[in-house]
Amino acid sequence: MKSAGTRSESTAQIPTDGPVLAGDLAIPAGAAGVVLFAHGSGSSRHSPRNRFVARTIQESGIATLLLDLLSTAEEREDAIDGHLRFNIALLARRLAHAALWIRGQPGTRHLGVGFFGASTGGAAALAAAAQLGPLVQAVVSRGGRPDLADDALRQVDSPTLLIVGGRDELVLELNRGAHSQLTCQKELVIVPGATHLFEEPDALEGVASLAADWFKRFLRPA
Repeated sequence: MKSAGTRSESTAQIPTDGPVLAGDLAIPAGAAGVVLFAHGSGSSRHSPRNRFVARTIQESGIATLLLDLLSTAEEREDAIDGHLRFNIALLARRLAHAALWIRGQPGTRHLGVGFFGASTGGAAALAAAAQLGPLVQAVVSRGGRPDLADDALRQVDSPTLLIVGGRDELVLELNRGAHSQLTCQKELVIVPGATHLFEEPDALEGVASLAADWFKRFLRPA
């Protein structure tokens, strides 16, 4: 583990019922919670967008765990036929394993747990939150596909923030439908003028600020 100012950083090896997953863990001094990132298809824990959001969350005093829910071999396999990227049950199960791993480590067991999901990772985050119940204190979905969580939506108790670009019309409609099915504390925020990847000026900054505020609001020491 290395220290970056008042933040410790380390590489994590997370066991699951399948492969060991790789992750990057950053813990600011005095953190009360940790946010686990579930990226979408075609992305990875090295995604500049997710890393930008993670840095903003860290600067607000919350730890982050960026991880890949598929192994390197599975990523290569999925690139051929795409059969794993939409396997929400598999991705959610792996994310749940990572959350339980976090709660079992001496340095992080005291941290409240939140999920940040992008694209299909948004569905995985909600499905995993439904599985884990009160262990997950908050969920944020960025340009997510919460509709893919299906019946799990009605089982989510974690306060949930859905963030969608105003010009991401199809995904916006899917999020509106999912928002109506959620029975937990919830909010749908539309970023004006933003498309699916929030590449427009200041769009991703807005997402990061919204996410950090949501997690600061709800994450508490376990």
